[in-house]
Amino acid sequence: MDRVRVGIIGVGYLGMQHARILSYLEEADLKGVADIDFKRAMQIGNRHGVSYYKNFEQMLDEIDAAIVATPTSEHYAITMKLLQAGKSVLVEKPIAETVAQAEEMVAEAEKRGIILQVGHLERFNPAVEAIENLITEPKFIEVQRLGSFSARSLDIDVVLDLMIHDLDIILSLIKDKVKTIRSSGIHVLSDKIDIANARLEFESGCVANLTASRVHQGKVRKLRIFEPTSYYSIDYIDQEVKIFPLNGSQADVKTLKIRKEEPLKKELQNFFKCIKDGRRRKVSGQEGLRALQLAYRVLEETEI
Repeated sequence: MDRVRVGIIGVGYLGMQHARILSYLEEADLKGVADIDFKRAMQIGNRHGVSYYKNFEQMLDEIDAAIVATPTSEHYAITMKLLQAGKSVLVEKPIAETVAQAEEMVAEAEKRGIILQVGHLERFNPAVEAIENLITEPKFIEVQRLGSFSARSLDIDVVLDLMIHDLDIILSLIKDKVKTIRSSGIHVLSDKIDIANARLEFESGCVANLTASRVHQGKVRKLRIFEPTSYYSIDYIDQEVKIFPLNGSQADVKTLKIRKEEPLKKELQNFFKCIKDGRRRKVSGQEGLRALQLAYRVLEETEI
């Protein structure tokens, strides 16, 4: 297989970004876009010179793989049809609306031996990748993921919308089981939880404190990881990592040299690499399922 023939299902904000990158990515051959809003599909299709459809099933014969960037409630039905048709899938996060749906999706991909990847974009942030092999003994993790209100993703709680990014990252860094969860949340501008805080305690003793809000003025994306001799400060937006020694002076603070890149481009390149060599890399369907399971555990413990 030379270039992967790919289609996009759902061309709202995220789907539009996928189309922008796929239009020039050398690993991919963008064949078409589909959206139940046919005018939207036509607009994006014409912008990139590809076919456009209202029904995604009309382009199945033209593609080897698909990006599913629809509302979460549609992930399961669309992804299952794609997998059953033998198409590899990159589905946006969260992987599905329910854990049971996600389990079926993962099982279907495994049964057919095809790639199912989940769009946990922050795992491809160069700042996050820079610390993956540096963290050895985390004791305390603090996360702030705050953003202004948007009409997008209001079909799910902020835990599934925003916090799940950091739950996935923490699970990738800490190879341990979560022992206890304490969480709280409030409604502000929607009938879902718009602000949430969760405290996770792992069996190793590590504690993670996460705050997510979609009613904040401005945007904050910060991750801090404390180890016995130093702490790491990661800024997702600026793609910056600073390492502070806990026993040294301010002069010993180290700023890592990071090559800034667009995470979505790296995510898509990873997806096509998985398809070409048949290997499962980040973020697999199994990892997406694991993040969803933990997110629902947080929601179950949330006091409102």
